[in-house]
Amino acid sequence: MEAPKFKAKIQNLLLNHRGVKKNPERKELIRLSVENREALVMQCGALATWTSPESTGRSPKDTYLVKHPQSAHLIDWTSPNNLPMEPETFDMLFEDALKVLQDSTEIYELDRAVGADSEYALPVKTITYKALSGLFCDNMFRPIPNDINKSIFAQKPFTLLSIPDHKLSRERYTGRLREFKPGVTSDMAVVIDFDRRVGIVFGSSYMGSMKKLIFTVMNYYLPLEGILPLHCSANEGTDGRTALLLGLSGTGKTTLSADPTRALLGDDEHGWSDKGIANFENGCYAKMINITPEAEPEIWNAVMHTDNYLNHGAIVENAMVFPNGKVDYFDSRLTENSRASFPLSFLSNIKKSSVGGHPSTILFLTADAYGVIPPISKLDEYQAMLWFMMGYTSKLAGTETGVTEPQVTFSRFFGAPFMPAQPDVYAGMLGEKLKKHNVRVFLVNTGWSGGKYGVGSRIKLRYTRAMVNAALSGQLDNVEYTQDPHFHVYIPLYCPDVPGEILIPQNTWADKEDYEKTARMLAGKFSEQFDKAYGSHNLNPQIIKACPGK
Repeated sequence: MEAPKFKAKIQNLLLNHRGVKKNPERKELIRLSVENREALVMQCGALATWTSPESTGRSPKDTYLVKHPQSAHLIDWTSPNNLPMEPETFDMLFEDALKVLQDSTEIYELDRAVGADSEYALPVKTITYKALSGLFCDNMFRPIPNDINKSIFAQKPFTLLSIPDHKLSRERYTGRLREFKPGVTSDMAVVIDFDRRVGIVFGSSYMGSMKKLIFTVMNYYLPLEGILPLHCSANEGTDGRTALLLGLSGTGKTTLSADPTRALLGDDEHGWSDKGIANFENGCYAKMINITPEAEPEIWNAVMHTDNYLNHGAIVENAMVFPNGKVDYFDSRLTENSRASFPLSFLSNIKKSSVGGHPSTILFLTADAYGVIPPISKLDEYQAMLWFMMGYTSKLAGTETGVTEPQVTFSRFFGAPFMPAQPDVYAGMLGEKLKKHNVRVFLVNTGWSGGKYGVGSRIKLRYTRAMVNAALSGQLDNVEYTQDPHFHVYIPLYCPDVPGEILIPQNTWADKEDYEKTARMLAGKFSEQFDKAYGSHNLNPQIIKACPGK
């Protein structure tokens, strides 16, 4: 089916269905979410909702990209996250999605945009039968700007069909979708057709599936227009200087970017154009497990402030909420991945425009549980490209299994599942922008010091904050550095308000021989992963040389 036919069928659905609610007011979406029993009102006025067990998070094995001959070369099919789907299968999904919508009593049609910079804001039309899905999009996506006509995407909008609670026929898709278990085909699919500019969420009621689908769309389209998409938070100092923080879950990205002395542009997704940085989103989708008002006051207040429910509209997803409307965020029986979506305006220290100048500093965050990555180090251009490509952190295995050894984790560009293009595209664009705008890049380890997990201890947050402040303020520009022999990065020999002995990792280890053994092991893991992920790509030799273990 050609793209115009998709558009015509969607228009026909919206013109002929009697229950279409086009761009309803926010209060109406909240009211209908409760009235339709899609959510309950919490004591504070936020909405609580729960999904089926298979939808408490993303389903990577059910997430596909449609493979067209004319554009297949633009996608890195060697990445395990880029699963191809035949156009004919997508056509079937599209027809099934339209059938569900046609049979629904109500259809919610929401016109929003993604991107705070009007010059590349992407118009997104979301069509769903759930008011709560519409409210989520209202939280997360931006209003259409008045000057949308100047966008490079003004005449190239994207359509998202959200069918969260209906399941696909296993028999109809046998041999087309994955086997959920031997002889049983999966009944859900999250699919993007970049060429025909349509995305479908079918059978997954995890609301993050919609957000991440659109993020992936931006990560594909923007590099084709010379704009670098980044999975990062961004903030701005009183001096007007912008900083970017990239890091996987557990590295402290949210904590460190929510700095009371700096205005937040956004916490998750940004574009870096010739003009500077712009947030994609209108809201936040925060992880809520174990959250406290003391540790995360900004997020806590955004979600848990008290208001009439029709004025509130934060959505708490899969948390333990009791019949009296109270919540226990430390209860993980439903999932470790409880979430809340809310508008950025619910945060106190934000930059309303969500745009800023070119970054002066970029921080790559890692939580190294092996205790061998320096607490802070400076990266040259090629090292920055390498660490961007690797996206390293380490995670701790669950204590219930009895395993306490750290687990090495690599996620390319700090967002592997959502970065579909060829790796040299993202890395090359970063390198060009770093050089052009003279950007400092630092690697910050928020993990362990003095030994690996179980022996050493987590680096104190006050020291990490002092290192981040020194990096952002330029205090590390003129200090003496030494190069780490295993990881090739440059370690400052002095940092204000940080004990000098912790800056070089081996100095903090009692067992120097164990330090060498552990450092060589981790450097070897880098080398192995690099060869596995990028060995077939023709990369700059300087990037290869920057890889630990090489």
